[in-house]
Amino acid sequence: MLIARSLAFNAAFYLNIIVQMILWTPFYFLVSRERAWLVPKFWSRSSLWLHRVIAGAEARIEGVENLPPGPCIVAPKHQSFWDVIAFLPYIPDPVYILKRELIRIPLFGWYVMKMRMIPIDRGSRSKALKGAVAAARQRMSEADRQLVIYPEGTRRAPGDVAAYKWGIVELYAALNLPVVPVAHVAGLYWPRRKFLRYPGVVRARFLPPIEPGLDKEEFMRRLVEETEAACDALLLEAAQSPNAPPLPETAVRRLAELRARTEPA
Repeated sequence: MLIARSLAFNAAFYLNIIVQMILWTPFYFLVSRERAWLVPKFWSRSSLWLHRVIAGAEARIEGVENLPPGPCIVAPKHQSFWDVIAFLPYIPDPVYILKRELIRIPLFGWYVMKMRMIPIDRGSRSKALKGAVAAARQRMSEADRQLVIYPEGTRRAPGDVAAYKWGIVELYAALNLPVVPVAHVAGLYWPRRKFLRYPGVVRARFLPPIEPGLDKEEFMRRLVEETEAACDALLLEAAQSPNAPPLPETAVRRLAELRARTEPA
């Protein structure tokens, strides 16, 4: 049953992308960028609906009230494609930093560039960072947008050792904006590099914003500690749920570490 539901969901998910891009194209490219957000946000909601109905995975996203009005930086954990689509409906006017290769995909790349995202070349980190900072300043000056960046840069398994990159620190310092960490363990239900989609409740949490103006090292310390503590809590909750998904080795090790801390000596 799990394999059948996973296959059915994956087929429906990619068909949904293709059909919606084709059907929405005349409207999407003729209206303003602000009005065109209706299309990707509707696609996001419909994808989460398919995920719930076919794969049996319900999204529960908390703490949306922690998103400040106006511009800010949103910093989610990155574990699977779920966290690329799930937060889109809750962020008013997001601008994503993404791989330049994505904009070369026919039609999809045109959709991305309509929203004035920030493509970067990941070959040269210093050059990519300078370009991202300059582009982010420009995008944020055009409108009160929300910059979305994944602090670890690439997808990591739930419970894996944190590996935050310095790029978000430079953006935080350059833009002087609050940063909203986003914790989740969606990789338990929508694993990276696997086609299986496990049922259950996929919880995510927008955390209270970290105020601008902190020392760089202090900001990084708070970002890592606050995000990882919330992810640990969500991991424990998922592992103890009645319909717990199978845990990868990274999650098993992390749970053992957390339980060892709470056990009496």
